[in-house]
Amino acid sequence: MQFLTEGKASNRVLPVAISAVSFAAILIRLSDSHPIAVAFYRMFFSTLILLPFVPSYMSEIRKLGRREWTILISSGAFLAVHFAAWISSLSYTSVASSVVLVTAHPIVVAWISGWYLGENTSKKAYTAILVALVGISVMAFSSYTTAQWSVKGDILAIIGMLAVAGYIIRGREIRRNISLIPYVFIVYATSSFFLAIFSIGFSTSFEVYPVREYMLFFTLALIPTVIGHTLYNWSLKYVEARVVSTTLLGEPIVASILALLILSEIPPLLTVFGAAITLTGIYLCSRYG
Repeated sequence: MQFLTEGKASNRVLPVAISAVSFAAILIRLSDSHPIAVAFYRMFFSTLILLPFVPSYMSEIRKLGRREWTILISSGAFLAVHFAAWISSLSYTSVASSVVLVTAHPIVVAWISGWYLGENTSKKAYTAILVALVGISVMAFSSYTTAQWSVKGDILAIIGMLAVAGYIIRGREIRRNISLIPYVFIVYATSSFFLAIFSIGFSTSFEVYPVREYMLFFTLALIPTVIGHTLYNWSLKYVEARVVSTTLLGEPIVASILALLILSEIPPLLTVFGAAITLTGIYLCSRYG
């Protein structure tokens, strides 16, 4: 994984990350397990996969101070809350409402990164972010049904959105001073710990599941997390937080394509139109960000 720890951010990295992360929705759809259990095993297996790479970075880990550990633990906590809240929201509200609310994070990230990280956001960049969010809203509206609307689900989706914004901001803050492997290992392990605590209230994660479920958990850990999220975290060292955040809006688009290919789910024409608007917004944000 040496290529991940040096060099300049490439335009090829984020598209690969989007593609990898987009498999998450498909794999979650295929699983029959409780949402919190899915989230826990996703992060737990991700931690195990990264474990063999950690010994080479032990000297760097030992040098981490209180401030670094605070940021790492809070980043893992944000990630755990994001997965727990967002996946759970799908049980109470429509996919449309959940997607719109949870993907509103670019505006929050752009605002916070401006005063907290000193990353000024231009008016053109804000406009690009709004264009992308309009596209996501159009995609969601294409499958919206009022019968599925629920305040509880929408609140969970908003919590998930705020949590992922915190995860991105914290990652951008510390990735300037810490190598990729120590960062993702500690964050994923911390996230697993918090999700294990969440699981106690549901008594779902620690029961014995069929082999098929564990295979889905492992695949969910390997592709969307170890490859997808890790590439996003790598890019945070070289790309401003709002650009990474806006790029994440490409996930519903690629997920829709994968759903067509794997689950034979044909997206409505309005979804395709919304995807085109979103891609335009992402391109403009990358250009003017």
